[in-house]
Amino acid sequence: MPRARCRSAAGVEPFPTLYHWDLPQALEDRGGWPVRETAEAFAEYTEVVVARLGDRVTRWITQNEPWVIAWLGYATGQDAPGRTSVADAIAAGHHVLLSHGLAVEVIRRDAPTAEVGITIDLVPMHPQSASPADAEAARAEDVMRNRWFLDPVLLGAYPEDGMRRFGGMLPPLVGDDMRTISAPIDFLGVNYYRRHVVAAAADGSPVVVDTPGSEVTGMGWEVYPQGLRELLVQLHEEYTVPPLYVTENGAAFDDVRTNGRVSDARRTAYIESHIGAIADAIDEGVPVAGYFVWSLLDNFEWSRGYSQRFGIVYVDFETLERVPKDSYLWYRDFIAAQRTAGR
Repeated sequence: MPRARCRSAAGVEPFPTLYHWDLPQALEDRGGWPVRETAEAFAEYTEVVVARLGDRVTRWITQNEPWVIAWLGYATGQDAPGRTSVADAIAAGHHVLLSHGLAVEVIRRDAPTAEVGITIDLVPMHPQSASPADAEAARAEDVMRNRWFLDPVLLGAYPEDGMRRFGGMLPPLVGDDMRTISAPIDFLGVNYYRRHVVAAAADGSPVVVDTPGSEVTGMGWEVYPQGLRELLVQLHEEYTVPPLYVTENGAAFDDVRTNGRVSDARRTAYIESHIGAIADAIDEGVPVAGYFVWSLLDNFEWSRGYSQRFGIVYVDFETLERVPKDSYLWYRDFIAAQRTAGR
């Protein structure tokens, strides 16, 4: 049956994410995402949130960026909780995906007219050269970074290449775990910021390398809008995908407020070029349903604190005053023009 839409008086539709890296310390103290109990607790949490907000929310995102949760939190230690164990990361990734599937079951039961999906951060992989070694390294990086999370959700199984590398670290599968993880979703969220150029190290392992002369953001990430078109087309061609939302896309730059104005032409160009890449993908038949800029406000950027400004609205971190940047004004006018044109 058609889903009803819930919009505010200002025409804003809520599109909440149930988890964006904010695990309660009590659960981390009991083992965190590497233990199954955390996935089960997430299902209980989902039940409570949907009971409270289900009358106003008609689209739910379960998890945001499972790779970041697992690898940056438990393998490299870059983000909280700062562990450095690949085995923990593999277990954490599995339980994050399981928690997604369990949350889908709860939402289907308790809010049957709502739509539900998951957001996965994806990175196109390009070999540095035409050598077989670089091509194989790029494939290995793609399996670890992208397909290890896409395949269970969309195909119901971990990729064979990944299983040869990581399968021995997976926690025991219980009952219909993979069927739960691959429960049908109404949409897939895609977060895109950059591509990876990959070379083979002396031992053949993948190494992400810089591209000399490329424009980079404040995070040091290459500006590569054509990678978004490539990624969306690849998803459409290689998987049976539901409608796609670009749920995060944006850039951090060293914004300066001058005479009450924040001129951020590079961010405007970034957003415009990536929206253009999405339009190209739609022209190729990709079912893209929406786009979200990351982010509305300058934010706390995890391990980088307040050193990076992603927002289209400038935040004075001392006074909390908010100032729309030039990119905000451009984006506002772009949206208005699309509505006028009936798009």
